[in-house]
Amino acid sequence: MKRRVVITGMGTVNPLANNVADSWKKVQEGACGIGPITRFDTTDFIIKLAGEVKNLEIEELLGKKESKHMDRYTQLAMIAAMEAMKDSALDMEKEDASRCGCIVSAGIGGLSTIESENRKGMERGFNKVSPFFIPMVISNMAAGQIAIAYGLKGMCSCVVTACASSNNAIGDAFRHIRDGYAEVMVCGGAEGCITPLGMGGFASAKALNTTDDPTRASIPFDKERAGFVMGEGAGILVLEEYEHAVARGAKIYAEVVGYGATCDAYHITAPHPEGDGGAACMRQALSDAGMAPEDIDYINAHGTSTHMNDACETKAIRKAFGAHADQLMVSSTKSMTGHLLGGAGAVEAIFTTLAVQNDFVPATINYQVPDEECDLDIVPNEGRHATVRAALSNALGFGGHNASILIRKA
Repeated sequence: MKRRVVITGMGTVNPLANNVADSWKKVQEGACGIGPITRFDTTDFIIKLAGEVKNLEIEELLGKKESKHMDRYTQLAMIAAMEAMKDSALDMEKEDASRCGCIVSAGIGGLSTIESENRKGMERGFNKVSPFFIPMVISNMAAGQIAIAYGLKGMCSCVVTACASSNNAIGDAFRHIRDGYAEVMVCGGAEGCITPLGMGGFASAKALNTTDDPTRASIPFDKERAGFVMGEGAGILVLEEYEHAVARGAKIYAEVVGYGATCDAYHITAPHPEGDGGAACMRQALSDAGMAPEDIDYINAHGTSTHMNDACETKAIRKAFGAHADQLMVSSTKSMTGHLLGGAGAVEAIFTTLAVQNDFVPATINYQVPDEECDLDIVPNEGRHATVRAALSNALGFGGHNASILIRKA
């Protein structure tokens, strides 16, 4: 018999705010976390905007020495994990540590450290590269650091599937508990790639919007969309076996009931033009949960604000949900945060969980020009109070990776 899995803790830092409560308030207000890049000089860059994490006292939270030996993506993951673990009220001294694990992802990993240490090597010789260089840049280190901090001795892993990474992390953690391998899994993802190389690479690939107007930069499903906006941040969730959570009197936000993971097997960056892989992924999540399309009220779409993603994801939703697609509420919170790459799915899973818990659907803000290729109810500009029995959160990544998480009221 499959075991039930619930969400008992959440933590985030993202372009809207540096904790869950403030982030959700901003989501409800339809705030925009996108603005001019401050992390490096953009004078000679075509890209001027990003979704940066703001006013985060990293050294105060993590300690000066400890934070110095972590790349930015690990710092963000650790701070989100601190909130999630505190929120869960787990007492690790009372837990069997071998039954508590950690799956935390990054799409790219320690890019800022790669850039800074490469500059140092070029200027002073590569014998001067930091001895912490390798443990700072490898993409599994956020998972490792969180496991060390909290004594999580079960499975510790890092799924790297580009922008689907943290949805895969949550889905794999869900299955790990459901199938009996653990009682508790700390999971999610983080990214910190607002750097010259990161921005330059995506800009050269023509993936980023080049406007300097934050209100017309990340505009998913809008006909004038012209590329995504880079964001940074982290989302961490504590998943727990239902009976285990009840026995310790844990607060339960919602239940994870389904997970789909597929591959387009089509192109290194472009989604399948007919949305076949995404549709199969959503169908798989529904089947996994034993639910019908009509049971779903809301989809937090991948919704990147690129022409192909939004049009193809619309086709995928229509294929997966048939006639019920016209009854679905769909929105992209990337309109508020930008695209957090490997951290996107986890932050959006938190927003989706709160949508289910609070019966409030986030808006797709700054929507102005309807697109016949994106003919869904995309909840434009203002959030909506509506019953949300169950919701899907989609994440799609370069390489053709698709991952969908299905969350319903506990």
